Amino acid sequence: MTKKTIMLICAAGMSTSLLVTKMEQAAKARGLEADIFAVSAMEADEVFAQKESDVLLLGPQVRFMLSEFQEKLVAKGIPVEVIPMVDYGMMNGEKVLDLAESLMK
Repeated sequence: MTKKTIMLICAAGMSTSLLVTKMEQAAKARGLEADIFAVSAMEADEVFAQKESDVLLLGPQVRFMLSEFQEKLVAKGIPVEVIPMVDYGMMNGEKVLDLAESLMK
């Protein structure tokens, strides 16, 4: 299986760090090779210019940016979705990884 790249975007780039850790643990338990990382919304365009991603997940606090990111990434075929508030609040790495995997199929 090829390594998947999952980018999470939040307001400051720090609130998702625990979620990234939980997702990495879930991916390891599943035998999924994944590069999972978080950036702030302000850094996202710069990171996209340097690094390809297979899926983009937005933290609930930046859900208002969904259409903006979808417009930018539709041509590249990169799916974009908002992380459900409950899964984000509970830092449920399993569920958020499920979401990412479903979008990459």
